[in-house]
Amino acid sequence: MLTHPTLEKLQALRLAGMARAFEDQQRLPEIDSLSFEERLGLLVDREMTEGENRRMKTRLRQARLRQQAALEDVDFRHPRGLDKSLIAQLSSCHWIAQHHNILITGPTGCGKTFLACALAHKACREGYTVRYLRLPRLFQDLQIAKGDGRYPKLLAALAKTDLIALDDWGIPPWPTNSAGTSWNSSKIVTVSVPLSWPRNSRWINGTPRSGIPPWPMPSWIA
Repeated sequence: MLTHPTLEKLQALRLAGMARAFEDQQRLPEIDSLSFEERLGLLVDREMTEGENRRMKTRLRQARLRQQAALEDVDFRHPRGLDKSLIAQLSSCHWIAQHHNILITGPTGCGKTFLACALAHKACREGYTVRYLRLPRLFQDLQIAKGDGRYPKLLAALAKTDLIALDDWGIPPWPTNSAGTSWNSSKIVTVSVPLSWPRNSRWINGTPRSGIPPWPMPSWIA
């Protein structure tokens, strides 16, 4: 069997994973013990795995996360009031499918950005599109976009994103001319200042509706 034409055709079809797996199989003397169906299954599995890895890298590149963080790296031994069962529940990412939001409060340096990036990273792994934005930079970009005509395009791009992580909420005041700027995406918001929240907010951990839970406990609001 001529392998080179087959490899060239796989590359032309953009099946790079199958092409590499096919080359690997040719170097294994025991591969002849497998049936055609088994060998084909290995090729398809390799292509699917490499395809998902490429898509994952693309989602992470587009997310522009500020920190390389993962939920597996969250240290629950540190006395920050993190609820391990709540984090495990959020790691399922069902809250994104339900268009819910996460609010993380706490003083500067307590790890809000790390936790937000870890949750956003998990969303990327689950196949959701994500975008990390620092509020001071976002306000600047919105103002510039209004001036050069990119404003509708910028809002449309954000509206198509499954999850938006908004970091440093409240460090600059919300511009008065930004009223009405909203997206249907789920959001992770980090806040470094005490807040009060509308009475119709619902806290998943049973915290009273009239206030923010003790710093820096992460809370999920609907």
